[in-house]
Amino acid sequence: MPTINVIGLGGGDINQLPLGIYRKIRNHDGTVYARTLDHPVVEELEDEGVAFHSFDSLYESHDEFEHVYDHIVQSLMTKAEEEEVLYTVPGHPMLAERTIQLLLRHQEKGNVTVQIQGGTSFLDDLFTSLHIDPIEGFQFVDATDFTRNAISYQQHTIFCQVYDEMIASHLKVELMEDLPHDHPVYIVEAAGSTQERIQQIPLVELDREVTLSNLTSVYLAPVNEEMLNHKFFRLREVIATLRGPEGCPWDKKQTHESLRTYLIEEAYEFLQAVEDEDDEGMIEELGDVLLQIMLHSQIGEDEGFFSVDDVILSVTEKMIRRHPHVFGDKQLDTAEEVVGSWDEIKQKEKGKERPSAMDGVVTTLPGLMRAQELQKKAKKVGFDWNQPEPMWEKVEEEIHEFKESVEQLSAHEQEGELGDILFAMVNLARFYKINPELAIQRTNGKFEKRFKEMERQIEKQEKIMKGMSLDELDQYWELAKQKERSEE
Repeated sequence: MPTINVIGLGGGDINQLPLGIYRKIRNHDGTVYARTLDHPVVEELEDEGVAFHSFDSLYESHDEFEHVYDHIVQSLMTKAEEEEVLYTVPGHPMLAERTIQLLLRHQEKGNVTVQIQGGTSFLDDLFTSLHIDPIEGFQFVDATDFTRNAISYQQHTIFCQVYDEMIASHLKVELMEDLPHDHPVYIVEAAGSTQERIQQIPLVELDREVTLSNLTSVYLAPVNEEMLNHKFFRLREVIATLRGPEGCPWDKKQTHESLRTYLIEEAYEFLQAVEDEDDEGMIEELGDVLLQIMLHSQIGEDEGFFSVDDVILSVTEKMIRRHPHVFGDKQLDTAEEVVGSWDEIKQKEKGKERPSAMDGVVTTLPGLMRAQELQKKAKKVGFDWNQPEPMWEKVEEEIHEFKESVEQLSAHEQEGELGDILFAMVNLARFYKINPELAIQRTNGKFEKRFKEMERQIEKQEKIMKGMSLDELDQYWELAKQKERSEE
């Protein structure tokens, strides 16, 4: 079977290279293959007469690093058919070396034998140079494939492969989403060698006037949690503290039942912020909604029944299951097909058929919202009009019946007839794809705004609203309407 011998060149100069590894390279009969010539050991060995063949040119001929690594591996395996290959890589072969991982996959398939010999990791030297103990928590991250959500800022973090300005710029942009522009980071060059250089710079300078190479790493020290209040774990800690032994008396006494009204209130306050097109308000109100979710989750955890992890797991898995056209291979092209697929999957999840098509509508919904949901359920089994004309006729019929009830029936019966009008109007709104609850909220807001404008104008003229006639008030109402329209 073809054999590829892999040797790591360490993180610095030739003095760090073990004697046995040095002899193996010097005594190799033939060409030594190197992922890159950009390494102090390679330069010194070339001066001693060792012939290297590098793959540096592939980095310029391919747009993706993965394509480069695939090409290198295929080239090595082809050469291994003809001779025993000696392949050298910077550092340690098992540390941030993608080509080695690809070769090991081929070995698992029985295509090649990979023998890893020697090589020292630069991490030991780096820990020594930076005076850090990895037992405190340590992350080793490939800067070429980094996203800010992949790390914990409370641990020591080393970013490797920061070898050019483009990678440094990407790293800087990601980190500045979480950290201030002047937050200190450390540039570490050739750790442990005679060329070692450690430079502290502000984060914003990471891709400016800094010398970078394939021996460059970036170190980020653990960040104080006070700087991470925008992270989910901090919110969870705060809520746990509020509910803990030394927490807030009010928060500690809350239950699922006592908090019910707050969730409803906060949801409606968010809808108001949406109506007002108030971005800052939306941020605040969504935070208040999230607060209620976190309080309920913490109560569940305190009582030993569930935690916010269960909440997140449930909704994440549900979204994946119910979107097979996104996370699977199902083809859905229209919103209607998506809704149909959603309902079908939901039914399978629930198991057996419900006794009634009306089952599943929450009884505590506001009246107009519940009417809408009940009508949607009826529509699914065909109990609905397809055209608006009979819906309009139904509204007019219900209005007529209510007028008659005012003259002939009891207050309780009148209430029922008025409810029929509202129910019929919800059906009409649903046909025209208007949310009746949002519609009435918008009208409420509009009425309140106009009324307050009336009050301002009347007060401005030093009049008292209570003593004015309806005709006079109506004139001020029209003025308020005109002002609103001019502002729009």
